[in-house]
Amino acid sequence: MASDWLRNQPHIGQTARMSRRISEDDISLFTEISGDRNPLHYDPGAATASPFGEIVVQGGVTSAILNAVVAEKLPGPGTVFLNVNWNFKAPVRPGDVITGNVEVTHVRDDKPITTLNTTVVRGDGKVVLEGTAVCYTMPIDQVH
Repeated sequence: MASDWLRNQPHIGQTARMSRRISEDDISLFTEISGDRNPLHYDPGAATASPFGEIVVQGGVTSAILNAVVAEKLPGPGTVFLNVNWNFKAPVRPGDVITGNVEVTHVRDDKPITTLNTTVVRGDGKVVLEGTAVCYTMPIDQVH
């Protein structure tokens, strides 16, 4: 496996990104999965009275774009998170377009483990999440 990793491993400085528009359905679907029924996600009155001033999506919806980037693009299929360290910097609201960005900062030669800088940015340029992630990439033949 180490030799396959050496042939196909990402390189330091390599980047990938994906974007998507967040919808009210995303809030509902995440609620079904997580059980998170915080009024800030549903109740306009509670959300307006909060420091956010309006409905905000769950952090899990915001960070989910990074799951897609690492699984689909970099490091790619077969990749799972081993560790994440994320700071949520600003809210995301229904209708916002978010872009998840990853940049490779460390690659192990002995194991298929990669460290990434991660950010999620709203369409207005505001960073809404930043941090790091450590990923493990299984050989694709073990994924099927």
